[in-house]
Amino acid sequence: MARKKKRFSERIRQIIAHKNPKSPISEQYRSIRTNLQFASVDRDLETLVVTSSGPSEGKSLTTANVAVVFAQQGKKVLLVDADLRKPTVHYTFQVDNTTGLSNYLIGDADLESTTSQTEVPNLDVATCGPIPPNPSEILSSKRMQQYIAEAKEAYDIVIFDTPPVLAVTDPSILAKECDGVLLVVRSKITEHEAAEKSKEQLEQVQARILGVVLNDREVKESNYYYYYGNK
Repeated sequence: MARKKKRFSERIRQIIAHKNPKSPISEQYRSIRTNLQFASVDRDLETLVVTSSGPSEGKSLTTANVAVVFAQQGKKVLLVDADLRKPTVHYTFQVDNTTGLSNYLIGDADLESTTSQTEVPNLDVATCGPIPPNPSEILSSKRMQQYIAEAKEAYDIVIFDTPPVLAVTDPSILAKECDGVLLVVRSKITEHEAAEKSKEQLEQVQARILGVVLNDREVKESNYYYYYGNK
C-alpha cells in the first residue's frame, strides 16, 4: 500500500502546471496553449486530440499539463482518457476508474457518470473505464460521435489523450472527428522518419495538425524544455 501511495504521489507531482505554475516549464505549457489558440484562430478549438509517434515520448504528461493551463485560463475543460489500451489519466489525477469512457460507448453510462472532478478548478476528467476487447471499433462507433457532441455542449474544450499514432488506428479515428491534433515527439528518442510517418498518417484522414511539441530538449537551465513549433 505504501508503494502504491508513493507511485500516486510521484505522478501527481508531474502536473507541474498546477503544482508549480510559476516555473519555466509551466510557462512553456502556457505558450503551447497560446499557440494552439493562434493556430485555430479561424475556427473554435473545442476538441483536441493529443498523440505521439510511439510510446515513452511524454504524451500523457503533456496532455495533462495542457489541460491544466486551459483550465487556468477559466475555460471549462474535460480531459478524456481515450487510450483504451494503456490508460493513465486515473493514476495521474488519482480518480476512480470503475466507470469511464468505455462504459458510455457500450451504452452502460451517461456523460456525467463517466466524469470526475479534479483538484484543479475548471478541470474534469473522464477515465478510460474497463479496457474493452475492441478499442478501435467502439471509438469509431456512432456512440463516440454522440459522446463528442455531448461533451462539447457541456465543456468549452475537450482534450483526448490517445495512444501513439503509429501503434494503432485509434488516434486517427478520433482525429478526423475533432478540431485539431497536437503531436508530441521526444528529443533524441523519436526518429525523424517516425515523426514524418505520423504526420502523413494523420493527414491521410484529413486531420488538422495544429503543431508539434518537442519534449525533453536539453538546455542549460533545466533538463526539460517544451517547444511548440509548426508542423
